[in-house]
This record gives sequence, structure tokens and C-alpha cells, in this order.
Amino acid sequence: MSHADLFDHPLDSAPLAERLRPRNLDEVIGQTHLLGPGKPLRVAFESGKPHSMILWGPPGVGKTTLARLMSHGFDMEFIALSAVLSGVKEIREAVARAEMMQGQGRRTLLFVDEVHRFNKSQQDAFLPFVEAGLITFIGATTENPSFEVNSALLSRAQVYVLKPIVETDLAALLERARISTYPDIAITGAARAQLTGYADGDARRLLNLLEQAANAALDAARHEIDEDFIQTTLARGARRFDKGGDNFYDQISALHKSVRGSHPDAALYWMVRMLDGGADPLYVGRRLIRMASEDIGLADPRALRLTLDAVETYQRLGSPEGELALAQAVIYLACAPKSNAVYVAYNNARSFVAADKSREVPVHLRNAPTKLMKQLGYGHAYRYAHDEPDAYAAGEDYLPEGVNAHFYAPTPRGLEGKIAERLAYLRKLDEQANKKTGQK
Repeated sequence: MSHADLFDHPLDSAPLAERLRPRNLDEVIGQTHLLGPGKPLRVAFESGKPHSMILWGPPGVGKTTLARLMSHGFDMEFIALSAVLSGVKEIREAVARAEMMQGQGRRTLLFVDEVHRFNKSQQDAFLPFVEAGLITFIGATTENPSFEVNSALLSRAQVYVLKPIVETDLAALLERARISTYPDIAITGAARAQLTGYADGDARRLLNLLEQAANAALDAARHEIDEDFIQTTLARGARRFDKGGDNFYDQISALHKSVRGSHPDAALYWMVRMLDGGADPLYVGRRLIRMASEDIGLADPRALRLTLDAVETYQRLGSPEGELALAQAVIYLACAPKSNAVYVAYNNARSFVAADKSREVPVHLRNAPTKLMKQLGYGHAYRYAHDEPDAYAAGEDYLPEGVNAHFYAPTPRGLEGKIAERLAYLRKLDEQANKKTGQK
């Protein structure tokens, strides 16, 4: 018994990707780490014992296909829901159908696409039926399940990570699709490379691109698709870059770590990848400003100013002209001497203040604008640094009583090395002054 749902299409009108959907595991492209001999999903299929799972991976890597193949392989009723289009009503209808199938001695596989779009109560609605064995639950998500799927549901489902389809597998899929569907159309090597590059690891996108290009070639009475035809025919969409998802944060992380690792080529690559994928250049700029303070700091104070100037330049010029200023900034940051001493010092100070009690400002540091305040000793015995030798009041204490903290520890790199030398000299003056006054 087949179940018509939003994933089903009449074959004559279905997109090429749907018409060529694999009918068995051996036709699945990629995911050998899960489907190869002895690998987890292959073992699950061969065991004959279905279990609930979360399939996590980017678009077009086979999540829906695997769920369908599992329902067929285990002879289960297949019910599909889209979390974008479904609500409590559809969930109840799915459960009622599963109960009816159970009465007929048939098991049910419930597939929920984009399960991360369901809220907590909707996800919780599946739990009792999963636990009772009424349904085998398969959720598909492009987002990290650790953050997007309820822990209760996550604990009852095995998570499998699906990977983008590699170019060699995409090339094999492209040739298989061409032979089966467009045998009279040749595709040059450069055009093949361009199509697989545009697909960006997404098999469904690759087949959609092939369909567009091949139909355009047929309309133009062409028997060959070359690179020029691809460029003039296909509107190149943005690369896979979810502005709120893992890929976004992974690329930011790669950019930040490349800057920190003093690798200008990698830093420039990741920044351009983000811009190419549709990231807001001003967001990238804000992250670069953060890097200038967190990873360079006083080792090269010019880095912060240069990065601020780059962001201001982008605001004035816009894209694409302003992006060159961002490129200048990211290369400068990557090449600059590195120090996180300011970052560490700030966090140390925050942690200390958060855990410490409120302490009084020392009397000699207090402002004394009135006669009464002066009579109370405010500002008394304060030593004006500019009147002291070397403009430094050696031995003066500026911290509250009882606090002897050293938050900032400059590195020997860049300008911070000079700062370290200066502070060491001043501390030596303090020691000499304290010896004279008998202070510790």
C-alpha cells in the first residue's frame, strides 16, 4: 500500500532529481562512511530491525532517499511530514494512520523533514509513540541536532551525520543522469567541472542544473553543452551557506582561526568564501574588529585602527569596491604579531570583580571638589605622576586595599615586547621605593 504525500510526484512531471531517486542502497551516491560494507546504516538495513534516527547533513545528500529506502526495505508504511508545513493537526493524523496500520499488522515509518523547525511541544508529541513502538521515527535536519532537537527525542534516536557529495561522486551521478535521460547531448569536461562546482556537494542541485542546461540545449537545437553555454544559460545561485546554521559558524570559526594562526592565504580564502556565499560584509567586518582586539591587541595597536577604517570604507563604497578594504584588513590581521594578553587580562579582571566584594576607592584616589571632602581627606597625599621623576609615582598604590592583582601579562611579541620591558622597569622602581618606605 503506497501513501501519497508531499514528496510524491507523477513521474512524467517530476523534476529529474525525483525521477532518478535511488531505488536501492547500491544506487545511492556517496555516504560510504555510513553505507559501505560493515558501516552503521548498511548494518541497520541488513539486520531487518529498524530504529529511530536523526539524519543530519546539508541539502541534497540523501536524507529523504534513505528514509524512503528504509521504509521499502523493512516493508513499512511511509508517512512523510514537513516541519515547515505541518502542525499539531498533521501530527495527530499521522499517529492515527500509524494506529490504523498497526491494526492491520503493518509497521509505520514516520519521516519528518526539517525536524528542527518543530518547536519543543511538537517534538515532544512524538515521544510516547516512539517509546511505545507505534512508529519508527526518522528526522532530517540541516542543523546541529545538539542545539535544535529536544534532548528527550535525541536520546531515543541514533544520530547519523551525512556528508556533502564529493566531486568524483557528483561526476559519476552527472554521467549516469546524462546517459539515462539526455543520451544525445554531450557535455564537455570544462562544463562538467562547472556543473559539479556549482552543485557544491548537493546531488539534487546538480540534477536540477543538468535539467536546466539540457532543456535549454534542446530548445536551442544544440547537441553539446560547453562552459560558455553553462555561463550564459544558468543563473548561478548562492553557494550553500545557511546564515543561521552550522555552515555559517563553521566558516566564521575557520576565518578566525586562520587569522590567529597567521595564515593570510587561508584567512582570505575563508573570508571570500563567506562573501561568495552571501554573508553580510559588515558582519564579517565586525568579526575582524573583534579579532584585532582578541588576537592581536597591543602587539600591534594599528591593527584595530586599520580594521575600523576598512569597515568604514566598506560602508562608504559598498560592494564590490569596499570588499577590497576588508581583504586588506584580513591580510594585515593574519600577518600581524599575535597576542591575546589584553583578552586574557580583561577576562581575568571580570572574573575577579564578579567574585569579589565591593571595595572602597582608596581615600587618596578620591576626587575632592568641596571643602568638606578635603577635610575628610579625599585626595590627600595623592602624588601627581607628572611631577614625579620619569612621570611615574614609584611605589604608589592604585588598587583597593587588600587587592594585589596582576591581570595583564604582556607577551614578548611586537609592540607588546616594548610594553613588557617598560612595565618591568616600572615594577623595579616600585620595589626600590617600597624598600625605602618599608612597605612590602
